[in-house]
Amino acid sequence: MSTTSTAKSDYLLLFRGNVWDRGLSPAQLQKVVSDWMAWFERLKAEGKCVGGHPLEDEGKVISGKQRAVADGPFAESKEAIGGYFYLQVADENEAIEIAKQCPGLEYGAAVEVRPVADECSIKQRAQEYSPGQLAEATA
Repeated sequence: MSTTSTAKSDYLLLFRGNVWDRGLSPAQLQKVVSDWMAWFERLKAEGKCVGGHPLEDEGKVISGKQRAVADGPFAESKEAIGGYFYLQVADENEAIEIAKQCPGLEYGAAVEVRPVADECSIKQRAQEYSPGQLAEATA
């Protein structure tokens, strides 16, 4: 019986910033786009990336008890999420090593590595309450 684990962990690579390409020459822009697509296709072929997409620059944010709808996130921001890859890899170290290969890094892009949770942390906290505590909270 083998003791080697074949379990995979799920991670998102979140590509932050959507203005890092400003100021690139046409040749630099063509190269980074070509390199990025080749990187994505290679990761998919290796079975490490199960998908990914760019995101539009703007969307809507719904918040608060009144369910207020506002424009956002702001289109030109270092923190805006420009896209993502969904990875299935051995561990966080592998996800980080993949993120370090991002062709946009040398031009100012940033990549956030986030593990995908098995369960919502809010649900976990709710399940920690005893039935008595829940009865008191709803009384």
